This record gives sequence, structure tokens and C-alpha cells, in this order.
Amino acid sequence: MPEPNRKGPLNGLTVITLEHAIAAPFCTRQLADLGARVIKVERPGVGDFARAYDHRTRGLASHFVWTNRSKESLTLDLKQPAAQAVLGELIAQADVLVQNLAPGAAARMGLSFEDLHVKHAKLIVCDISGYGDDGPYRDKKAYDLLIQSEAGFLSVTGTPDEPAKAGVSIADIAAGMYAYTGILSALLQRGISGEGSHVEVSMLEALSEWMGFPMYYAYDGQQPPGRSAAAHATIYPYGPFRAGDNRVVMLGLQNEREWTLFCDVVLRRPELAADARFDANVRRSENRAALKAIIEETFASLTAQEVIARLDEAQIANAAVNQIGDLWEHPQLHARERFTAVGSPAGELQALRPPANVDSFDARMDPVPALGEHSVAILRELGRSEAEIQKLQADGVI
Repeated sequence: MPEPNRKGPLNGLTVITLEHAIAAPFCTRQLADLGARVIKVERPGVGDFARAYDHRTRGLASHFVWTNRSKESLTLDLKQPAAQAVLGELIAQADVLVQNLAPGAAARMGLSFEDLHVKHAKLIVCDISGYGDDGPYRDKKAYDLLIQSEAGFLSVTGTPDEPAKAGVSIADIAAGMYAYTGILSALLQRGISGEGSHVEVSMLEALSEWMGFPMYYAYDGQQPPGRSAAAHATIYPYGPFRAGDNRVVMLGLQNEREWTLFCDVVLRRPELAADARFDANVRRSENRAALKAIIEETFASLTAQEVIARLDEAQIANAAVNQIGDLWEHPQLHARERFTAVGSPAGELQALRPPANVDSFDARMDPVPALGEHSVAILRELGRSEAEIQKLQADGVI
């Protein structure tokens, strides 16, 4: 039998991206994971400003390493006509254009879907913004924390006394995910219609979708879920509990069958299952202070490992409260060989494989590019002579 083609389903497709920060780079990195050629256009000298967020990954920025592997970096000063000409040639050969520039910037350069569709009918154009292409908030600056605030995320995250942002760029990640799936949908649609589509994603709308549960919980003006730190806002017991050795165990109950097992096997107080204060999730949640005291009274005489043993015996969901460093050594991730090496300007780095395992192809795991690393090669590919390339370098076009 011949060796099956292990290249991803987007192999042969070209994506041009005018991107910075997280939302668009996260989207296009996932397209690269599936085999697409992704050409990242960056400003000469400085590049994507996320390159300078920190220097924690052997001198490279953590955000940049995470979202930019398997891409080619081309530097272009798009204020110069010669750079715009290069970009135009690339777009003419591309399948997808992605941008998350400042509001209106792409349109001013003639890169709106309406302008491009006339010349390149099969091109898919994806615009990622904070608030969308129209509406009263169109021109507002949008950063992840600001969108977390606007979308009501901060109203349900934190403690009763103080809100807290998510520890990762959740609004950017949401927008990047919907842009990624939107582009895949547009590629499928192009296979049917033969024409490209306009994919438009806003961070606000992406994160608002993720707020669906609290929005419906507060439907018709009802009381919204409160901030409950690491505990679940509406299901109890579901969250962190301290054991006698001062370690924290995370556990979660989902139904009444599990509540009965929890009382019998874990707390060893089967009579609590029928206690009127706790005999339904709504009442357990209303009386969580009293129930927490009972649980932690039992746990006080046990180590965390003993608590986990009882939870496992009762088949109650539980988890360790890991630190970030623990994730690099997580036994489950290593048992499933989820880490692999990728190249970078700082040498070989460890990277997580994409979460979706598809047995018919291998995810692309190529290096994180240095700024402008591929500029000369791309220009040669476009037919520029060595003399022309040297002039573009001398003029600061690349």
C-alpha cells in the first residue's frame, strides 16, 4: 500500500495576513496547523507589536511564540507604493486575506472585501475587529480586557467583593476561533459557489456568544449569577475545598445521583442526601455556606490524596489545582505525546500539538519566524531581481 498523504487539508492554499496581537494571529496559526501557507506581513524594523510583549521564552515573546509558528514573515512598509504593489501581487495569488488592523485602515488601502471582490472573485476576506464594521462603537479601540468588561464577563468572574479578568486573552481567543471556523466555512462555500466570501468577526460578539449561559440565566430581568471565585455560580458543590493537609481539591457534582453518592461514600453521612436544605441543586446553592462548612469539617481529618481517593471511589469528578509549570510536566499530556519540538530564532522550543487529532493527516509544526525572515525569498518568488530587492531594502520598503 502507498504511504497516505499526510499533508493537511489546507495544503496548497495561501493566506496573506495583516495581523498583530492575538486574535488574527491565533486564527491564522490554526490555518497553518492544517497546512495552509501563511504569509505574515509585518512592519520593517518592529514587526507585530506582540513580538515585544515580553522576553520570557528564551528571549522571545510568549504570546508571539504561541500564535505564530509555521508562518512566513514578510516585512513591508505599506505606506510606500512599492510595498503596496508587492502586497497586491500576493493577494492576487492568495486564497484568503485576514486583517485586524485599526478600524478603517484596511479599507483606506483598498483592501475592503467590496474592492477586492471585484478583482479577485474567489478571494475570502476576513476582517477581525473589536466591535464590528458598523454601529456606534465601530471606531472604539478594543483590547482584550476592555471587551471582557463590555461583554459582562467581569460581572461573573472574580469574588463577590471584586471582579477579576480571565488570566488569558479570552476575548482575543474567542474572536480568533470564530474567524478560523468562519474561514473554513467560507472555503467550503467557495467549493460550492466558486466565489469568495466576506467573513467578519468582532471580539464583542464572539465573547458575547460565550456569555450565553449567564445571559439566559438572567433572562427577562432576573437576578444574574454572582461572582463566586473558583466555585460554580449556580451549581453546588462545584469548586475548591481545602483538605486537612492544607491542599485544595477541586470537585464537581452535576446531578442528584452524584449528590447521593457524595453523601454516602465521600462524606459518609448518607442522611444528608435527604436533608431539606440540600435535596436539590437550587437549595444546595442557596445554602452553600452551611454545606461548605459540613464538607470541610469532613475533609479536615483527611489529606488531599485521601479526599481524592474517596471521590474516585464514588466516581465524583475531581482535579488537581495545578500551577502553570505543572502543565509542562502533566503526565496525561506526555502519555499522549502532546508535546513536540518546533524551531525558532531562539533555537528549538517545545510546543503543544493542536487539540483536534485527525488520523488522516499530520498537523504542521514548523518554526516561529524571525522578523522579515522570508522577505527576500518571497520577493524572488514574485520575480524581483537581486538589484530590485536591494533597492527595496535600501528604500526601507522591506
